[in-house]
Amino acid sequence: MSNPYFKFKQFTVWHDKCAMKVGTDGVLVGAWCACDGAERILDIGCGTGLIALMLAQRTDALIDAIDIDADACLQARENVARSPFAGKIRVVHADLARFADEQAEGRTYDCIVSNPPFFVDSLKCPDKQRAQARHADSLPLHRLVADSKRLLADEGTLHLILPFSQRALLQEIAYHEELFINRETHVYPTPTSQPKRLLVSLSRQKQSSFPTRLTIEKEPRRYTEEFAALVAPYYL
Repeated sequence: MSNPYFKFKQFTVWHDKCAMKVGTDGVLVGAWCACDGAERILDIGCGTGLIALMLAQRTDALIDAIDIDADACLQARENVARSPFAGKIRVVHADLARFADEQAEGRTYDCIVSNPPFFVDSLKCPDKQRAQARHADSLPLHRLVADSKRLLADEGTLHLILPFSQRALLQEIAYHEELFINRETHVYPTPTSQPKRLLVSLSRQKQSSFPTRLTIEKEPRRYTEEFAALVAPYYL
């Protein structure tokens, strides 16, 4: 049986009630996204609350964390309550479209971050909760970007982690939504592998940037120096 929790330097994340467990994708986007100076942050599809807790550790922002799954919200609330950051994070049980409707012409966010469900046209797990957490049916990429834009402050930034294979699709969606990709990192599992993940930031402002590369392991179970430095504030 896998460990029901994952201990970080300043908080512990329990994931026994949650369909999606603590994993590298969430840690990557939580550590990579730029949120310095943000006053309000939104974590979309918060799951265990991992990303919200990571951002609470390094900012003074007030953070809203939303998820469509009731059990995930329960787990996130428990993890937040046990952490040193309970006063900074609000967990909301809601889907993104309804949440955006409720916030229309109201609250906006300087930083929005998501590790979204992204499996498309693949065999679904018979566990409905896990399937919802993993598959893009519940939150297609075009809806994620469009609804996030509605909630984004004028100078705000949307940060995502996606399969690298969705890069062209994201570029098309960003063009349609009049958003610009102003930062991207191609994530390689090993030095000799193809890129597996895309870390990307979008905003309304066009900025010159060039893709960077991040390799996670130099060999099995041995992190590269660049990955170790990225997660050093969190990993024990």
